Amino acid sequence: MPLFRFLLLMLCCGSVQASELLVSAAASLNQAFTEIAREYESAHPETQVVLNFAASGLLLQQIAKGAPVDVLAVADQQTMDAAQQQNLITAQTRRDFAGNALVVVVPQASALTLKALKDLQSAGISRIAIGNPDAVPAGRYAQSALEKAGLWSALQERLIGTQNVRQALAYAARNEVDAAFVYRSDISTAANKVREAFEVHLPVPVRYPLATVRSSPKQAEAQRFEDFVRSVQGQNILRSHGFVPLDELP
Repeated sequence: MPLFRFLLLMLCCGSVQASELLVSAAASLNQAFTEIAREYESAHPETQVVLNFAASGLLLQQIAKGAPVDVLAVADQQTMDAAQQQNLITAQTRRDFAGNALVVVVPQASALTLKALKDLQSAGISRIAIGNPDAVPAGRYAQSALEKAGLWSALQERLIGTQNVRQALAYAARNEVDAAFVYRSDISTAANKVREAFEVHLPVPVRYPLATVRSSPKQAEAQRFEDFVRSVQGQNILRSHGFVPLDELP
């Protein structure tokens, strides 16, 4: 069918194209936000949620360079602090919506028994996947914990940097590393391929904030999406994907 006839038919049938809402979210939110977007679109069929997943630091860089984003959801306060300092978000819309736990995982078939960070010095461990601390919140959390334990320098030769937390998980799932720092919510996406060795205790709990991007022309719609993420339905979805819901945050 010629394009002009197709467009004419669409107009005659009264079809209205959905308005797009672009949401940039941390890589660890992939499955949860994909489900949230689907449910949001079901409740608001006039809106199509377009999702962009990457490391939180990269998402910030994209917005700073002018990417047309409406909602930013990241895995740490530091990244959102930077966004606010650069006047990239509407400050009053900034709210936490979930929490997580940093853990060390090993390949499912691994014979290693790890119980604490000090065990990463074991002779059987030569490769440890960790998100790049300059851009990946999980990497920053891991670096902070290793520094506090006095292990950051000692483990440098064993650390394998990754572009985001899901890449660290993939390395462990493919048995390409001996251990990896990931979020507990990530484990279910690599079922039967990795197992949790231990939780990394952090001085500051992992809390995920989201906010409306200041340059967005869809401020009201963006805030409606944020409200949905924080609603009972949104929180139940996040809980089902291994995140800590708002009512259980420390």
